[in-house]
Amino acid sequence: MSVLTVPLRAPDATAFAPYGHLVVPPDTPGRREFYSDTLQTRPLDSAPVLHVNHVLPLTLPIEVSGIERHPHAAQCFLPIDVARYVVMVMPSDDAGQPLPDRTLAFLMPGTMGVSYNPGVWHLGATVLDRPGHFTVLMWRGGPQQDDEFRSIAPMIISDST
Repeated sequence: MSVLTVPLRAPDATAFAPYGHLVVPPDTPGRREFYSDTLQTRPLDSAPVLHVNHVLPLTLPIEVSGIERHPHAAQCFLPIDVARYVVMVMPSDDAGQPLPDRTLAFLMPGTMGVSYNPGVWHLGATVLDRPGHFTVLMWRGGPQQDDEFRSIAPMIISDST
């Protein structure tokens, strides 16, 4: 049985659109880009949670055997001190099961964030080059559990070059 290899690609808002939004700073001084609409879907009785994490670096190629999703609320990662990081997403079938053969992986600069739509299977925060820190914004609480972790058959994320 061969191991699925997923090549890293450059950030691409169109390719990423089914999974969420790339959070990109504006080019024009004084201009603002708003991403508030990405956080509108959330469970009743939930509250916003803002935290900062510390992530140790990995080296390419990366073997992935676990993914996560948050079925009821969006999750936004904003790099604070990150050189480069990996974003990996995959769609679900009609029953909510991950579809690994349709995985996409992006090599992200530390100047761009990402917001995952509710229910998107994704890799946890994964940095390259050196330790990194992200600010994470999402909703927590309410009547529904919103953290789902899944083991998958191992796959490899490789450099696209």
